[in-house]
Amino acid sequence: MSGQVGDLSPSQERALAQFRENMQDVLAVLPSADDYFLLRWLRARNFDLKKSEDMLRKHMKFRKQQDLDNILAWQPSEVVRLYEPSGFCGHDREGSPVWYRIIRGLDLKGLLLSVSKQEILRFNFRSLELLLRDCEQQSQELGRKVEKISTVFDFEGLSLRHLWKPGVELIQEFLSALEANYPEILKNLIVVKAPRLFPVAFNLIKPYITEETRRKVVILGGNWKQELLKFISPDQLPVEFGGTMTDPDGNPKCLTKINYGGDVPPHYYLHNHVRVKYDHQATVGRGSSLQVDNEILFPGCVLRWQFASDGGDIGFGVFLKTKMGERQRAGEMMEVLASQRYNAHMVPEDGSLTCTEAGVYVLRFDNTYSLIYPKHVSYTVEVLLPDQTYLEKIEKF
Repeated sequence: MSGQVGDLSPSQERALAQFRENMQDVLAVLPSADDYFLLRWLRARNFDLKKSEDMLRKHMKFRKQQDLDNILAWQPSEVVRLYEPSGFCGHDREGSPVWYRIIRGLDLKGLLLSVSKQEILRFNFRSLELLLRDCEQQSQELGRKVEKISTVFDFEGLSLRHLWKPGVELIQEFLSALEANYPEILKNLIVVKAPRLFPVAFNLIKPYITEETRRKVVILGGNWKQELLKFISPDQLPVEFGGTMTDPDGNPKCLTKINYGGDVPPHYYLHNHVRVKYDHQATVGRGSSLQVDNEILFPGCVLRWQFASDGGDIGFGVFLKTKMGERQRAGEMMEVLASQRYNAHMVPEDGSLTCTEAGVYVLRFDNTYSLIYPKHVSYTVEVLLPDQTYLEKIEKF
């Protein structure tokens, strides 16, 4: 089996022995003190002893802070158990557990309105600890070391709502924690049913994963069901994903193992909005409007915004300029998102749109109807670009 401890060069063997020596004071409290465990930290830092030691010592603090040694006994709240769309089901052809993530059923806004960000992160750390426990059991049963997990991401139904900024920031935070505390455990990230929006979504998380992890992303095209069988044998793969595995009652989705999530019912909500920080503040005078220009260089980019108002409601719409280099009135521009009044002084607004053509898109805050009161607006506007490599791949499919 490749990746065995025996594959090390003499200098790596020496580094491993020295690393064990350097970590002597904490070996007894590590989740595992075997060579395989220590090598994960060395490999993650290219056998740089100082960096590997820093990384592992930081992880020890993280373990304590998250109470990882007792996390398997922790019970997440009902809304997280019911609406976090993921699960483990079967093993790949090398015996590694397979972790499924179902994007269509991911209602990040609903979850973040119902529980703390910390609880959603903890739920996912608990999943990783369960997967590692399964690796241990597999190692015992198969008589060889199983230390990596396979992941299948079903991206069907990925839409602009999944690009909601606080939700994306939560995913970014999870990925940073994954890279820092679970190095070298991902065997591959298999992506199926990736839509045209995938390159934009991937570009948002790319800075939070290492080059090594990026290389493990495998995008399967139209014949993904056949392709998936190269990684996972049919009896270990749910019928829903092209295999022969079903639940005991014959359900092809294996619902006892994989949670497909869905929209979180509002009765779980504890807040009516998620607190956000804004990049800009402006005053929109009485009877006037504020225009924020954003140049879009090529189609397929996503324009994303969040805003709140103070002093009353505010009108908001998105327009495309028809003449460059000069301010145009709303009536002279092409309307992309119809202008309407929002109670953004009560509940902050957010939204996004895919730009189908290049040009200057104008976000217009409208206070022309208010002849007495100026409005104070706090807002953030971003242009999200697609990842070029994946854009070309998706277009080939």
